[in-house]
Amino acid sequence: MTRIGTFCLTLVFAALPAGAAIFGNIRGVVHDSSHRPVPGAAVTLRAAASEWSQEERTGGNGEFTFAAVPAGEYTIRVAQQGFADREQRLTVSSGEAPVLHLQLALAEQRQSVDVSETAEEIDPQSATPETMVSRRTIERTPGADLTNSLAMITNYVPGAYMTHDQLHVRGGHQVTWAIDGVPIPNTNIASNVGPQIDPRDIDYLEVQRGGYSSEYGDRTYGVFNVVPRTGFEKDREMEVNTTLGTFHQTNDQVNLGDHTARFAYFGSLNGNRSDYGLSTPGPDVLHDRTWGLGGFGSLIFNRDAANQFRLVTSLRRDDYQIPDDPDSYAAGVRDVERERDVASEFTWAHSFSPGMLLTVSPFLHYNRANYDGGPNDQPVTTVQHRGSTYAGAQVAFQTVTKRHNVRIGVYGFAQHDDEAIHLTANDGSGADIAQQQISNGHLEAVFLEDQVKVTGWLTLTGGVRLTHFTGAVAENAANPRTGASIRIPRLNWILHGFFGTYYQAPPLSTVQGPLLDYAVTQGLGVIPLHGERDQENQVGVTIPLRGWTVDVNNFRIRARNYFDHNPIGNSNVFFPLSIDGARVHGTEVSVRSPRILRRGTVTLAYSYQHAEGEGAVTGGLTDFLPPDAGYFFLDHDQRHTLHANFEGNLPWGIAASGGFYYGSGFVDGSSPVPAHLEPHTTVDLSLAKSLAEKWTLSLTALNVGNRRFLLDNSATFGGTHYADPRQIYVQMRYRFHF
Repeated sequence: MTRIGTFCLTLVFAALPAGAAIFGNIRGVVHDSSHRPVPGAAVTLRAAASEWSQEERTGGNGEFTFAAVPAGEYTIRVAQQGFADREQRLTVSSGEAPVLHLQLALAEQRQSVDVSETAEEIDPQSATPETMVSRRTIERTPGADLTNSLAMITNYVPGAYMTHDQLHVRGGHQVTWAIDGVPIPNTNIASNVGPQIDPRDIDYLEVQRGGYSSEYGDRTYGVFNVVPRTGFEKDREMEVNTTLGTFHQTNDQVNLGDHTARFAYFGSLNGNRSDYGLSTPGPDVLHDRTWGLGGFGSLIFNRDAANQFRLVTSLRRDDYQIPDDPDSYAAGVRDVERERDVASEFTWAHSFSPGMLLTVSPFLHYNRANYDGGPNDQPVTTVQHRGSTYAGAQVAFQTVTKRHNVRIGVYGFAQHDDEAIHLTANDGSGADIAQQQISNGHLEAVFLEDQVKVTGWLTLTGGVRLTHFTGAVAENAANPRTGASIRIPRLNWILHGFFGTYYQAPPLSTVQGPLLDYAVTQGLGVIPLHGERDQENQVGVTIPLRGWTVDVNNFRIRARNYFDHNPIGNSNVFFPLSIDGARVHGTEVSVRSPRILRRGTVTLAYSYQHAEGEGAVTGGLTDFLPPDAGYFFLDHDQRHTLHANFEGNLPWGIAASGGFYYGSGFVDGSSPVPAHLEPHTTVDLSLAKSLAEKWTLSLTALNVGNRRFLLDNSATFGGTHYADPRQIYVQMRYRFHF
């Protein structure tokens, strides 16, 4: 939130009388110890966490190709008479086409299966920093599989954290959620706190932070591609999860799935409630109940080897009480937020040949957020109801040759917004304001990109995204992007760099009608919102070392018309605005270990970051006063953010996991000079035990030490924000065949 924006909104209301690629491709060459090709070898690709698999035979030059491979973790196995079998683990990212070189040893020289665990788990051709989070990791991370949790992101992605109930990555909260690589459109800026998808419905979460290909374009700060559960991981199996804990918490889900060679399905229903929901303005938990319901479904049908049909649907209903401080609670303030979300996506994937893939993905997204203030609010009762409907499609074509990985496509949607705002003065003056406005807009984009494997150690990427947006304003943008990846021989270190530009379309919401008329009488006005335009520079290195992986990235983002938002009073009713500019820069480090002593693994995600704004309000509500000179801290600026995680096996079949979080402190908005709040730490722990294979019992404690501290005082979402209190819960999981 900007200082200028806060001042403007205070004047108005206090003045009242008192697309993308869905799949990856895998290419490779099988050769013997003399580097001669091995034709006719059987190559099997199998998912690490399900029964999904494909099999190919190498050609005359020892080459093979797997097309339409969902993002995730896999094992590839090569078998040929006269040679020892070779097996290797790898991670597949959407839109990528890694090239594997698999060497077979003679059978008499090697009697056991040769398993490689290191180099190819890293994509040597990608210039994009990525984090892959598996379903197993979500299940084992304390609190990550709760419906409203985003620990699957914050615990493993450098520079990702929660503040004022919103996820921030790399200094911003405009992020893209995608399902199977198809972005779910949402131009509203941080107006929702409800989850986009239940973590227990995710098979893999592919997180990209910067360095995006031209397929992604409308949100700069993070891309979360959900690879949903499909039923390939189940065999006529049903699972029941139930959670009981402090604050009268329960978080329940039932899911089922099955598959054949050509068809797979997965479905789930979930419900949750707790007396602790949003971050409280003080240490007391008052008027803070949350409850929700949801459903999810996935269908896959392989008509033949060349055609696949996929349907994914998600439904959410989430209601929140806006937490009070003791004074507002005693005064009878009882504001609530009600959110609804429906997303549906259908995809037809057609393979013309092993190296040519067409995907056609129409989608529909409906999102609603209703804020209802109570009659005891002072000085104004605020009611804001907003519904947004998006309908569109993504069409993408990908062709992979020996040196090229070319992707071309179109993405677009039409948007319809219906918003009603009602302000009631509670001093008896009758100065009420009520209005309803309907807005329409649309966005169309064309993208083209080629990833060129110049040599065995150098890969270059170049692309462009052309965007047209029509709403309150009409804008065009041409965004070039280029990257490079260099693999250092023998060391297998990967050096990568990226330069790119982005365009983010503005929200349709604005101040109009009676509300605007009143603002004018107060010397205020509204500037039309224009799209945010960003420039990103990034360099980094990925180091594999004895099974460990260390990734270091340095990035710098410059933004014009930087999107932000400000609330009405202490509520989550937001007006979007933009400021002249912002700069976010920092260094990120992630570390992933192999299995240590065959017991467990350790991961680390660290970020050193600056997030600063400059200039005046350039869009939204403003008083037109000149800004202070120089840069100022954005409210979510935090210099040091560290998450360390472990998971492992203890004696007696007990699985243990935990996480340590350290933050150096967010901006102190109450300080007359630039300053930050105090550093803070929390610890989470979980123990789990499987009983008779069908039952799993776990005990989890979040914020074990019950450290209560002022996390953020930016006066959004119900006021200032204290850290979450200690929460302890027991989870029971029962699996059975039907």
